[in-house]
Amino acid sequence: MTPLRSPGSVLIVDDEAKIRLLLAKALAEEGHDVVAIDGAKAARQLLGTRIFDVLLVDNQMPEVTGLDLIRDITSTMPESERPQILMMTAHATVESALAAMKMGALDYLQKPFEIDELLVVVERAVEHQRLRGQHGYLLAERDEDYDHYGIVGRSKLMQDAVRTAGLVAQTKSTTLITGETGTGKELIARAIHARSAERERPLIKINCAAIPESLLESELFGHVKGAFTGATANKKGRFALADGGSIFLDEIATMSQALQAKLLRVLQEREFEPLGSERTQKVDVRVIAATNRDLRQMASEGRFQEDLYYRLNVIPITLPPLRERREDIPVLIEHFVHKHAQRAGKRIERIEDGVMPRLQAYDWPGNVRELENTIERGVVLSPGSTLTALTLSVPGGVSSSASASVPSLNLRQNIEWTEKETVRKALDTAKGVKKDAAELMGISQRAMSYYLAKHHID
Repeated sequence: MTPLRSPGSVLIVDDEAKIRLLLAKALAEEGHDVVAIDGAKAARQLLGTRIFDVLLVDNQMPEVTGLDLIRDITSTMPESERPQILMMTAHATVESALAAMKMGALDYLQKPFEIDELLVVVERAVEHQRLRGQHGYLLAERDEDYDHYGIVGRSKLMQDAVRTAGLVAQTKSTTLITGETGTGKELIARAIHARSAERERPLIKINCAAIPESLLESELFGHVKGAFTGATANKKGRFALADGGSIFLDEIATMSQALQAKLLRVLQEREFEPLGSERTQKVDVRVIAATNRDLRQMASEGRFQEDLYYRLNVIPITLPPLRERREDIPVLIEHFVHKHAQRAGKRIERIEDGVMPRLQAYDWPGNVRELENTIERGVVLSPGSTLTALTLSVPGGVSSSASASVPSLNLRQNIEWTEKETVRKALDTAKGVKKDAAELMGISQRAMSYYLAKHHID
């Protein structure tokens, strides 16, 4: 048989061992991640610790029937964690089928059925689950857009920044966002644009530090054919692409003095010329700039144009480092645990006692970005539903042997190294079988595929 394009995780519940094993074998051969058990109670317990795409359950079982299990699941489990339900029965009636469907079952199979029929129904159920997950993700993204565009924080400092962003969005004023690396400057820029009257127009982002100085002018203002060696066609710049909307200039402090002068003209006159062109181009765009440096000091030292600084600093927004809003750490952790548990297909219910105070006491030099990386690693490496100091590698709680093994790595590199080595060791133990390696790590095959791609592991 040709493997399915989108295998999923399937939980089979049937008290007849021969049927259970036959179904499990057929689905596993199609690439599905299959777990087969013999009773509703054991299924309910397993569903409390792991997320499945599909639940294939027999109706007639001793003690607890399939319908009882379906009723329990649909009444107690959140929809985002609930599998697509398929009921099997040798006593199919319109009543039992309708009852199962009304309680949330996607479909039912009447015993005896052909394996090909089973494969088609399960594939459809997996696709339904995938679409439901995508829909849930889009809804979450929409909710984040509405609720501060993913900016999480209850502290006064963050609420003040968010409030200012909301007021700025009502105008077209130029905004300068300052703050240390990882504090969320791009999120604020996105929030300003998303709440503005120009939200349907583009938000164009460019990291000035990531583009060589020789190419940055062309990226910003575009060029005409023949403007320089390699310019084989006309090219629109980011300002032209952002016309009518917003442009986000990250790491603005790295821009050369020559480009600063051209940017100043755009802010003053709302016009520019593409490289190699004599034709002036008008532009109507909101400029949002960001930096982790002190532009005022750079201007006073002659390293940044003073006029440009004042043009950019019309509406300043300063984002506080995480160490100055420690009260936000618990709510950020809750947010990131939910986010990455959903991505990894895992259920995380609690954090080990004593860990939260240590997370709040740490200064987090990498700010929110460092905190998110730490939580993501903890969720991925956690074998159960509890995040521990060991899986999180809480600052100050890493064993000396672990620290000694990677002395030259900074925290971000340490996270990447730990993830990669964990995946490699799991694959080695599973003799290269991805499904078995995922089970060893306590994650879904989908999550395993994500980490294999992320770390370029073949």
